[in-house]
Amino acid sequence: MRSGAAVIAIAAPLVGLFGLSGPARAGAWVQPKGDGQVIFKYERMRADRGYDPDGQDLPLPAPRHDVSAGVFAEYGLSDRLTFQFKGDWQDGRDAFVDYQGRGPVEVGLTWQAARTDTWAVSLYGGYARGGEGRNAGYARPGQGDHDWEVRASAGRSFGGGEGRFSASGRFVELQTARRFRSGLPDETRIDLTMGSHYGDKWMVLGQAFGGLADEDASGRPGARWLSVESSVVRRFGDWSLQAGWRRTVAGRETPISNGAVIALWRRF
Repeated sequence: MRSGAAVIAIAAPLVGLFGLSGPARAGAWVQPKGDGQVIFKYERMRADRGYDPDGQDLPLPAPRHDVSAGVFAEYGLSDRLTFQFKGDWQDGRDAFVDYQGRGPVEVGLTWQAARTDTWAVSLYGGYARGGEGRNAGYARPGQGDHDWEVRASAGRSFGGGEGRFSASGRFVELQTARRFRSGLPDETRIDLTMGSHYGDKWMVLGQAFGGLADEDASGRPGARWLSVESSVVRRFGDWSLQAGWRRTVAGRETPISNGAVIALWRRF
């Protein structure tokens, strides 16, 4: 591996909080029955500084590099139930470790609890199995065995269309989650996404990913993180290309990461 940890937003139509990862995740609007999408994502992050246990910005002993190549897939089992899969391969190094291996693999189901022309609410339950890579951004590679997650999402669309699946208008989506972890502290996450469609080919996204780990067994306060990301998505028929930048803007016991995010979407 040769590069970096998460950081910087170019556009900030966002003032919120969005959880790790990442990355792509089915939200308030589930996939219609028989429809699906696969997203291949590449992230290259670097950090020269980090937040200490008191939240102070300090230099790291050596630069931290994190690279991941992942896949996210979702498929509509019915008009109210969507299956999800997520996994990645990681490569990285910092002052203490040089690692390479599979990250966590997660499967889950999202249920559409309510939906109107402008509003959508869903509930998610998933299970993740840890890998040899970082199973949490603040943890050592390989630390953490398996996780369970419950997540609630609510979305609101404006100006026509239904959230992520429309070809016009704007949308905002808020997600809150509780992650129950084996081998790592449990976590609470809050995620926010704002998007704006420009015709049927362009979409601009602003996202924030935030989380808080519980105290450990000794009573030591857990890690915190807040990252923001801005990206542009260009659609080519059933394919879409996404390019963006992510930055860590606040935290505790977490690296201050910056880096590029590139994704290729395929609808089917």
